[in-house]
Parts: sequence; C-alpha cells; structure tokens
Amino acid sequence: METITLMAPNQEYAEDIWAFRTEILEKDADSEDQFAGCLSLDTSASAEEWIQICRLRKSEETCREVGTKVPSDMYLAIRQSDNRIVGIIDLRHHINHPILGTWGGHCGYSVRPSERGKGYAKEMLRLNIQNAKALGIEKLLVTCDADNIASEKTILGNGGVFESTIQVEGTEMKRYWITVAK
Repeated sequence: METITLMAPNQEYAEDIWAFRTEILEKDADSEDQFAGCLSLDTSASAEEWIQICRLRKSEETCREVGTKVPSDMYLAIRQSDNRIVGIIDLRHHINHPILGTWGGHCGYSVRPSERGKGYAKEMLRLNIQNAKALGIEKLLVTCDADNIASEKTILGNGGVFESTIQVEGTEMKRYWITVAK
C-alpha cells in the first residue's frame, strides 16, 4: 500500500471529490451504505457545497446549520504518490446521541471502489485514531454490518475489541471499541 495522508476537504480537491462521488454512485448503486462516512456527499449539488457543509460540521456552534447535532471532522484520504483521493473518513467529536451511541459510532469511512482491497481503509482508520487522540477521545466506537467482512478486518486490524451484535432496522450490526493510546 502506498502512503496516504488525511486532510480536510478543500477546493484543491473539488474535482476529485466529485469524481469520487460519481464512482461511488456508479459502482455501489445497490448499497445502502454507499456513502458511509461521507455525510451529505450524495445529496450535495456540488463539491463546493459539500466542502462548505464539512466546514460547518466541525463546530458545535455551526453543525446544526447543516442538520447535525454532533460536530465532526471530515477527512480526505490522499495518496501521496499521485495526490488522488482514495477514501473519505469522518470523526465525530462525541457519540452522546441515540443513533451514534448505539450504532453510528465515532467514525464511518468509504474507500473509492477502484482502490479497494489495497489496505487503505485500515490505514485511514489508523490515522483517524491519531486524530481521535488529539481530540481527547479515549475509546472509539466503530461499527459495521455483520456481513461486512472487509470492514470487520479493518476494525480488528486497528485493535477493535468486539462488544456485541445488535439489530438495527432488521440489519445485524457489530459493535467494536478501540482504545486510543494516551
């Protein structure tokens, strides 16, 4: 796997953000979780609109303006060798919310369909754990559909400890906790 970095969405990547969105829409058309970790990318009218939504979501004071009660940071996973977006991951500042505390968790992520199977999700989550540490989060709740083997391996590969399987609207979901090193 090539080296990646996580960075906040910005205008420099607008064209590639839209290409990422298009690829997800084409390749994952039948998936309910096609935009996991990419809140509102599917409904945004442009990359610029989504970048602005991501900015507003970062703060407790402005996140409600874009329909969320919990502030979060969105990150583009950028492959250093060619400056291409290989994935998107978010980090919710807390999970003091009925959905997030039950099955949403601290983060969600999507890997570009053409970049899957290369270890990027595992590295994205590893880097996001470092972001969680910087925010003072001590334990990270990460969940996945019970049949999502790739996501489960990503979580386990980052120290995830299985807690339980729950039912959410007819779907089995697994809950894992990752202890963030101090």
